[in-house]
Order: sequence, then C-alpha cells, then structure tokens
Amino acid sequence: MQVLHLDSSILGDASGSRALSASIVSAIRTHNPDANVVYRDLVLDAIPHLDGPIASGFRDLSIASDDAHVAREHARSNALVQELQGSDVIVVGAPMYNFSVATQLKAWIDRVMQPGKTFKYTPAGPVGLAGGKRVIVASTRGGVYTAGPMAALDFQETYLKAAFGFIGITDVHYLRAESMSRGPDIRARAMEDARAGVLRVVDAALRD
Repeated sequence: MQVLHLDSSILGDASGSRALSASIVSAIRTHNPDANVVYRDLVLDAIPHLDGPIASGFRDLSIASDDAHVAREHARSNALVQELQGSDVIVVGAPMYNFSVATQLKAWIDRVMQPGKTFKYTPAGPVGLAGGKRVIVASTRGGVYTAGPMAALDFQETYLKAAFGFIGITDVHYLRAESMSRGPDIRARAMEDARAGVLRVVDAALRD
C-alpha cells in the first residue's frame, strides 16, 4: 500500500489538521506496517500556482516557453500526478480558510487535475480516471459548518468531495474538528473528540 500524505495548514506545530492527519497516517501504519508513505508539506514545499506557461504542460493552450523554470514546473506537475496515481490512500490535512481550502492545497489540486491522466472528456461528459483510491480528510474549521446557518458557507469539504469525485475518487472520509476558534477549552474538546474517531474513520476507509 502507498499512502500519499498532504498537509496544507500554515500553522506548523500549532495546527490541528496536521496533528490529525499524522494520527491518521499512524493508524494506517498500524493496519499496514509495510505501507509506503509519501509526504508533501504543501506549505514548506509550496507548489507555485498555475499560470499559462505552467498549465501548457498538460493543457493545449498554445503557449510555448523554453524557460528553465517552466520546464521544472512541467516536471513537477508530472511528478505530482504520478504520486497520486501510484497511491492507494490519500490523507489530506485540510483546514478551512475563509470558507474554502488553503491556497496551497488548491495549487496541488490544480496540478493533478490533468486531462488524459486523471480525467478525460467523452461525448457523455468528463470521466474520472483515478478511481479505486480512498481519501481521508483531516478537516478543521473555526466554527460549525456541518449544520445550521453556516452550512451554506462550506466550500471546503464540499469542494474536496467535488474535486476528488471529478477525477473518479468517490470514497472520501472525513475526520472533523469544528469550533476550533471558540476558545482553548472548546478547541481541546474538539481535538479530543476527533482523535477518538481516528481508528473508526481509518477502519471504515480501509474496509471500503
């Protein structure tokens, strides 16, 4: 088994999503001691956002460049797709920032959504090519977005479900800690509750 572990929080050691994603990977290793883990810190090793020359590496934009930087970015795009294609489980540390995902995680998604590799266009519409994988998202949010008036502003988990679904990955599980910005006591309880659910989420993901 290969596990692709992605972290996108800007908070370093103070991050709840990083702590939870690490717990998820540790639980996976307990299930599968021989699992190979590929780790990407999308903050410390940031992926540059798409521009025309970079996107032309996997989309027909008629933009030519002989720049060495662009060539390196084309190679990076290919490497990111290969990591995704070669992985059985993707663990994503995904905090909610301003109702959506971190820009660092969005940059990774923009690189791996490649026509002809992770999805294709057909007369009936786009078809995902990366199916058969499982995703576990360590989701942290400052407030409560699972229900109530703020639910309509959840463009974080809903976006991740849509993005992975577009490339054919529909087996997506969430380990969630909410109310993280409502004081240290509430944050501590949210993290404790989330940690208590790690084995349940991992068991469900690996059983599917």
